[in-house]
Amino acid sequence: MSNISKDEKIKLTKYILSSISEIMSSVLEVNIEKENLLEFGSYLHRTTPALSELQVAENVPSSTTETLRCLAAKVDIAKELVEKCNSGAKSVPASELKSIIEQIEGVVNSIGQDIGTIPSNIFQNHKYAGTAIQSLAKEMQNAQFDTDVSLKNNMEGEQDLYQVQTSKEEFKTTDNNIGDGEMPRLKDFLKGMYYHGKNIPPSKTLNQLAEQIEPLYEAFFCPLTKKVMDDPVTIETGVTYERKAIKKWFENLMNNSQDIVCPVTKQKLHSRVLSTNLALKTMITEWKERNEASRMRIAQTALSLASSASVILDAIRDLEDLCTKREHNKLKMHNFGVTKILAQFLEYDDRDVRCETSKALRCLAEDDRGKEIIAKTRAITAAVKMLSSDHLQEKHASLSLLLQLSKSEIICRNIGATPGAILMLITMKYNERTDFVSAERAGETLKNMEKCPDNIKCMAENGLLEPLLNHIVDGDEEMQIEMVSYLGDLVLGNDMKNYVARRMSPILIKMIQCGNTFSRKAAFKALLRLSSHHSNSTTLIEAGIVPIMVDEIFIRKIYDEPVDSKEESAAVIANILESGADPRFIQVYKHGHTMASDYVIYNIVHMLRYSNTAELNKNLIRILLSLTKLPKPFAAIVSVMKETEASYNVIEFLNSKNEDLVINSGKLLIKLITHMGHTIAEALCKTREQPGSLIKKLETDQVTKKHAISVNLVAKLPHHNLTLNLALLHSGTIPIIINNIQNFQRSETRIGRHERHYIEGLVGILLRFTTTLYDHEILQMAKEQNLTTVFTELLVRKSGSDEVQRMSAIGLENLSSETVNLSKPSMEIRGSTKMTKFLPRVFSIGSRRESRVKPCPVHRGACSPSTTFCLLESNALGKLVRCLQHENVKVVEAALSAICTLLDEKVDVERSLEVLGEMELVEQVVGVLRKHKQDGIWQKAFWVIERFVVKKGEELYGDEQFSEVLQDAYQHGNSRSRQVAQNMLSHLKKSSLPRNFTAV
Repeated sequence: MSNISKDEKIKLTKYILSSISEIMSSVLEVNIEKENLLEFGSYLHRTTPALSELQVAENVPSSTTETLRCLAAKVDIAKELVEKCNSGAKSVPASELKSIIEQIEGVVNSIGQDIGTIPSNIFQNHKYAGTAIQSLAKEMQNAQFDTDVSLKNNMEGEQDLYQVQTSKEEFKTTDNNIGDGEMPRLKDFLKGMYYHGKNIPPSKTLNQLAEQIEPLYEAFFCPLTKKVMDDPVTIETGVTYERKAIKKWFENLMNNSQDIVCPVTKQKLHSRVLSTNLALKTMITEWKERNEASRMRIAQTALSLASSASVILDAIRDLEDLCTKREHNKLKMHNFGVTKILAQFLEYDDRDVRCETSKALRCLAEDDRGKEIIAKTRAITAAVKMLSSDHLQEKHASLSLLLQLSKSEIICRNIGATPGAILMLITMKYNERTDFVSAERAGETLKNMEKCPDNIKCMAENGLLEPLLNHIVDGDEEMQIEMVSYLGDLVLGNDMKNYVARRMSPILIKMIQCGNTFSRKAAFKALLRLSSHHSNSTTLIEAGIVPIMVDEIFIRKIYDEPVDSKEESAAVIANILESGADPRFIQVYKHGHTMASDYVIYNIVHMLRYSNTAELNKNLIRILLSLTKLPKPFAAIVSVMKETEASYNVIEFLNSKNEDLVINSGKLLIKLITHMGHTIAEALCKTREQPGSLIKKLETDQVTKKHAISVNLVAKLPHHNLTLNLALLHSGTIPIIINNIQNFQRSETRIGRHERHYIEGLVGILLRFTTTLYDHEILQMAKEQNLTTVFTELLVRKSGSDEVQRMSAIGLENLSSETVNLSKPSMEIRGSTKMTKFLPRVFSIGSRRESRVKPCPVHRGACSPSTTFCLLESNALGKLVRCLQHENVKVVEAALSAICTLLDEKVDVERSLEVLGEMELVEQVVGVLRKHKQDGIWQKAFWVIERFVVKKGEELYGDEQFSEVLQDAYQHGNSRSRQVAQNMLSHLKKSSLPRNFTAV
């Protein structure tokens, strides 16, 4: 077999390599059909190592000439096809674009057939080159491209970014090498073939493959260790060894008292001088650098293709080994993009891959460049996710990576911003018993993360307060202010609030006394938060906070300070007093007043009289409310209020837009009603928009605490105050009240605390009108609004409140007391019937009975629920009798009082007793006496029964239960109850009493 011309061979291979370089450059510029074209470029790229090897090979057979010529022609065809795509393929019809891709597929198949004819023996000592070439040829012959043009166009721009970038890097690297006149070596070919070829033995590691690419010389190996030398030295015989190995050889011989000989030649040595073999050392160093670069390239390709978990693991472990060998390798990995690629494998499915990736990245993160690259990937998020792994090794690996990354202040912020990172680290830190390693690494990581203030706040929010508190204690002024501001925003648990209060109170007080404006603002904010927890009051009082706050309220005046210290100080004191601390023992000054002293009360009331902010007024009233819990301070507040007429100012606050101020003002006025109710009522009538606005503002779907307090204030003011009642009547509030009550009665939704309190207030307002029925306007309103029916319905409707039923019964009692005066005598009935047909039929209830003009048996005249408030006509009597079975003694007493109005001397008692007897009232009342032992109940119940006994004593002779009740009342009741019991017993026959009972 004759050899072809060397010049022709070189010329052909150079031309083919240059054409492939141009094709790859063009492929990178094409914007359509990227997947097919990138695959095509990859095939061509993988042929370049074989072509380069042919260019330098000796004794190439002449048959290869035709192969090279065919390759050159087919590469030219490929170049033209790619140019068509690059010169405006978007305007080419889909059918034509499909034809181009099919032609490219044919070129690849044909090139595969050509390179398959290259003899394997050309590559001489390269053991796997022939096998790799044949594998590539077979792969190219079977290559197929997707010709679905429409699908490819739709997928344009949606290629996997990672693969495209990897391919571009490979192409550009090869292009640059060729452009610079450097021939690609076989290592590049093996790099690709390791994955695409199937015949390379799997037992070969990446390191061994690199050694195949960068051949070793025998001189590199130490005769003793059989390993490549790091520090070669030559001894007297001229043989070179590893320095450490030969030294150890000499020491062993000397210890055994033997002659020192050369390990290889066995010649006796006269000198133990070790001369560094600089030339060999330089060669070994250069070989190591080339070998490590090759290993790096192979590993990078393995990661790019990610063919299997085992291959990826080998690549990652080799990269980790390279990192530990030389710092310069880390820089190369950063520059080659290995670090960025490696970070993606933290999200790989295989757990071992994730663990090894974490270890490798930890090594790469030892320099700032590596940390910066890793921080720009999803590595931090993935590492945080790995913290929740049940596998201990994976958890430790991710912690080591985060610990290394946390040494950078910038990356600390990224770690802290990752959801769940700080919480998991804190959990691990305190889980020392079960996993000491994780606890230690988590603690170190959190310590590093304290460089970022936001992380400190996040740690505090998740229960780790020490970093925050330490920075407050030890930090500079700027840091202290920032951390104290964070402390004021934190929502702490009760235990943590106590701990913080004990440790921080002295520092916060010092900041208020000596700090600048910003530190004072931050300290006030924190103290407000701490004082809101009632169990901290003792700690704050002992720290001396009250005198400081009182001085801020009464004495300190700084007009240019952005924070209103008076508001904050009053709020802190209010919080402390509301916690239950006794103001009598809270010293305001060392040898002077306490919080309960007249001095403090006078100054607070005096401040309310002058124009202040709504927030300050609210907190001052909160202080007064706390002081009203004690008799002496309460009396002092009443006295000062009357003296200064400050109640007018408090009433004015009811018109404030600050809802909390309105609520607290209403509470204070309700407290003062017992001592100055009429004064407040008169002042309310003189206040702008009052009292009507307190009720008119309640026309809303949602009841708030403000609404409930407002109506209860009006309801609790003295009921007999005619001025207030007329003011309410003239303001048109009655229809609103009744409408709101009826809305709640019809509503099927659950009644809450504010709604129940609100209804009680509305009913209380209606009740107050029944106490001033002597006024013509109020009486007319009661008739028009049919208050008897309203109260009757409230007795049975679900109101959610016993108080509503009690007040309804009292309202019926007051209305029934007027029935005798309103019921028309029988002489006037006949004269009025002629006029009834001309009157409007306003009320449906009782209208039919009125038309019949049937006299009431009890009141001896014409009665109706609306005009005379008759309990019989309104069907209220039966409901009142049923209320006697109520569990609440106050409801029972009110119902009994209403029933008693039908036994008054002004009514027909005999007829009334008949009606009540039919309802079995006596049995009900006896049941009340047996169930309830209060004196008020007994007096009313015995009075009712006495009326029955006087008229119908015969009927009770055989009632043993009644006799037992009389005995109990006589023995345990008060003087009035004993007297009533004795009077009734005098009407009973002696035979009905127990044998052992003797009447007095």
